[in-house]
Amino acid sequence: MKSSFGELFDGTPIDLYTLTNGNGCEMRITNFGCIIVSLKVPDKAGDIDDVVLGYDTLEEYAEYNPHFGAVVGRYSNRISGAKFTLDGVEYRLAANDGKNHIHGGLKGFDKVIWTGKEIPGHGGSSVRFSYLSKDGEEGYPGNLSVEIIYTLTNDNCLRIDYSATTDKKTIVNMTHHSYFNLKGAGNGTVLGHELLINAHQYIPVGPGLIPTGEVADISRTPFDFTIPTSIGTRIDNNDKQLQYGKGYDHCWVLEKKTPGSLDLGVRVHESTTGRVMELYTTDPGVQFYSGNFLNGSIIGKGGTAYPFRSAFCLEAQHYPDSPNQPHFPTVILTPSDKYCKTTIYKFLMR
Repeated sequence: MKSSFGELFDGTPIDLYTLTNGNGCEMRITNFGCIIVSLKVPDKAGDIDDVVLGYDTLEEYAEYNPHFGAVVGRYSNRISGAKFTLDGVEYRLAANDGKNHIHGGLKGFDKVIWTGKEIPGHGGSSVRFSYLSKDGEEGYPGNLSVEIIYTLTNDNCLRIDYSATTDKKTIVNMTHHSYFNLKGAGNGTVLGHELLINAHQYIPVGPGLIPTGEVADISRTPFDFTIPTSIGTRIDNNDKQLQYGKGYDHCWVLEKKTPGSLDLGVRVHESTTGRVMELYTTDPGVQFYSGNFLNGSIIGKGGTAYPFRSAFCLEAQHYPDSPNQPHFPTVILTPSDKYCKTTIYKFLMR
């Protein structure tokens, strides 16, 4: 169902789409940044809660949004030195994270207006968003035509299908950036959530959270989540990697059956509500962020402040700084190729 979400400061009208299924789940998405404004799912007692952080109004999203619920692109995560080279040509990007580039720039995909269309009978309740990112936008080459389909399925899955084509060689690495709290948005920290990541390696970083180029084994480190472990168990360990990010803000190298297969990457369990969220993705990596830069200064839904580590993000993606790390899997898209990826967040009770 389509409705109004108000107007931007320049008077541009913005839409809100509501998707539902027969199990009490409801998702609301706006065409401003493809932002998931709310995602309501049941717990083991049948109580329904909104499990994503965000705001009540469009004006708040437009004024300041740390990517709550948004699609991030063209390139999610960081690019060192805010530049990269393709075929001998250097492309300079906005340095919007110190000296580095992050999440698509000053006006990435999270801040643009997408064209939305409801899709009946697409395996659930769905809406398709499209956007043309013009050649040179935020410094990236090529006219990039992007399509994203959000589906709320009848088995309580949020499915996101991404596709893109270009008329010039470019780089693409999109992701989704909801901040989750399975106890409900604004209901304390996520430190007690149990996390399993299907990975035996991760990408170490240096100052500025830029990859060192190494792919490291997680054994005997605070990054080993091959056995379900509470997020807070080792988060304040004196490991230098955790100090760089004030907690977890790293990319894990997911175990894959075959490259590009849609596999289980992460499982999160919150014991008091019984909610479980599983992440499936075709991407080679997932950035797990433990809400380390939330500090109580953001006032969100219902006037609730979002304190330190009151949410986590699971951003399925390619590795950070891949354009400057030639041994990482490629993020180059050519005119003869099509960018395609799928991420599924599945909600269960236990």
